Amino acid sequence: MFKKITTAILITAASIGFSFSAQANHHGMKKDVVDVTVENGSFTTLVAAVKAAGLVDTLKGKGPFTIFAPTDAAFSKLPDGTVEMLLKPENKEKLTAVLTYHVVAGKIMAKEVAKLDSAKTLQGQSVMIKTNMGVMVNDANVMMPDVKASNGVIHVIDTVLLPKE
Repeated sequence: MFKKITTAILITAASIGFSFSAQANHHGMKKDVVDVTVENGSFTTLVAAVKAAGLVDTLKGKGPFTIFAPTDAAFSKLPDGTVEMLLKPENKEKLTAVLTYHVVAGKIMAKEVAKLDSAKTLQGQSVMIKTNMGVMVNDANVMMPDVKASNGVIHVIDTVLLPKE
């Protein structure tokens, strides 16, 4: 019971502290996962990386997708020069691997994520899921779960996930 109450408190606090529309509706038209992240403004680095990797059309596709979306603040926690290095054209393959490590096929809502201990990403490796004091994906905290989009769901995280090399 304490675990459920603590999780609810953390999720509520994250919801209040993070300005993100819980649904991707605009003038009655649903937005896809790419449009939702673009319009939010807290994901400029992620959006730039998705464009550099050539994944925009894929992520605007039918899906459904579950995206663990790192904020700009999450990217800023990486060592200096990491983002710039990944965005270079010659590193497109590595960038694609990092980005697809944040995506799981299917639409997995928070209530389902909490029942999992891992999930296989589009990159091929699995991410570990822990539900002690809130939900964690590898070492990233889920700050805002269940941001709905027309082709999936976004869970906002505070740390960039890096696949094993």
